[in-house]
Amino acid sequence: MFLIGANGQIGKHLVKLLQDSQKHTLKAMVRSEEQAAALKESGVDAVVANLEGSVDELAAAMNGCDAVIFSAGSGGKTGPDKTLLVDLDGAVKSMEAAEKVGANRYVIVSAVQAHNRDSWKDSPIKPYMVAKHYADRMLTASNLNYTIVRPGGLLNEPGTENVKVAEDLEAGTIPREDVAKTVIATLDNENTFKRSFDLMSGESVIDKALKSL
Repeated sequence: MFLIGANGQIGKHLVKLLQDSQKHTLKAMVRSEEQAAALKESGVDAVVANLEGSVDELAAAMNGCDAVIFSAGSGGKTGPDKTLLVDLDGAVKSMEAAEKVGANRYVIVSAVQAHNRDSWKDSPIKPYMVAKHYADRMLTASNLNYTIVRPGGLLNEPGTENVKVAEDLEAGTIPREDVAKTVIATLDNENTFKRSFDLMSGESVIDKALKSL
């Protein structure tokens, strides 16, 4: 399992879940040697690579992995230029790298209603939504066995493991921990293969919610 964005807020939850997993082994991608050293101290196989680098560089880092989780982002403090380079072009390059090394399974963390242009036509984060929209479209057009997870407003409170999933949901919120647990649950869930969905806090446990798709 190759995790892109391991040092992000959702990524840190994913690292812990994958470390504890009996099904998956983890290789975590980060942007700096300092981040990699911290992960290695906790027993994580970490590699330094940059989404603004080449497809070949990403493929070299990814080599040997059969699945990819993309949970990276340029962050709220950067401008539209970095959003374009990381959230769109970086994501697409990672898809191309995955195809190159034969990592067929690919799960991406997107944003709620990213598929619906009308929902964000007046959004203050429109460049971010545009980047997510087209990254998701490139993923659906790829040869990868994808799942697109589109969470609502992200919270840092503890997860409840109770969620709601559907092709279209109105705006809501969800703890980052529950996003990470949902992403992990999709990996081997055939009901989520070649599917995309919005994700919010709800009343169904994660596995049951995914079966409802």
